[in-house]
Amino acid sequence: MVPVADGVELASDLWSPATPALRSATFVLAHGLASNARLWDGVAGRLTERGHAAVTVDLRGHGRSSKPDGPYDVPTVADDLAALIGRLGLERPIVAGQSWGGNVAIELGARHPDLVGGLVCVDGGWFEPSSAFPSWEACREALAPPRLAGRPLADIEARVRANHPDWPESGIAGMLANFERRPDGTAAPWLTFERHIAVLRGMWEHRPSERYAAVAVPVLLLPARPARPGGRALTRDAEVEAARAGLPTARVHSITGDHDIHAQHPAEVADVMIDAVSDGFFA
Repeated sequence: MVPVADGVELASDLWSPATPALRSATFVLAHGLASNARLWDGVAGRLTERGHAAVTVDLRGHGRSSKPDGPYDVPTVADDLAALIGRLGLERPIVAGQSWGGNVAIELGARHPDLVGGLVCVDGGWFEPSSAFPSWEACREALAPPRLAGRPLADIEARVRANHPDWPESGIAGMLANFERRPDGTAAPWLTFERHIAVLRGMWEHRPSERYAAVAVPVLLLPARPARPGGRALTRDAEVEAARAGLPTARVHSITGDHDIHAQHPAEVADVMIDAVSDGFFA
């Protein structure tokens, strides 16, 4: 556990390669809303196989980390990551964030450009609920999570496996790690409903498009594309293009798959990130 703010500690895991790559980098991997560090296990494993170090982290309110009542605005969570980087003594790591974590990464790059060597936004970083909904109340009504606390863990696991038949076991295990396992066989999300709403309100108030110009480091945008024609996508092409155009240095690499593409296709995600190191994009 790493202290990052008054009363807040973040759980993190360090993944070290047996043999560092010739041009090696350290990656900090941040998850999305209502997720946890374990969704990055497959990516972290691939990174270390190819000679790169990684740090996976549970953000405040999530997983094994501290669960304060607040605040949960994006700048505060970005400052948590900045403190983590400092506490661990990391030298300009590449910070990857998925979904909400991508928004956090953008804010981190804008607030603390000297701390990071680059950013990776995995199907996120460009989400602005305030542009998609007419009011906070409409946003909350549409995006509030289901109340899963008290449901049998076996039922939750069966649903996860049914919804993600092509995911590797590392991704399934990561998804199940979103839940506390209770002695009576039921489960509850580590992120409570009330804190989930607080994070969502923080997203509503955050406008990454207003932060793009301040991000002085290279940004790799990895939007997920539906595998089936007509499949539902959280990301719109216009949002990705606006991010690419607004960021001083950016490239786009689309990957076909689910929103949690890092859990579904970890080797592909990791390899694209590594290629950006090898070809000098992340100088």
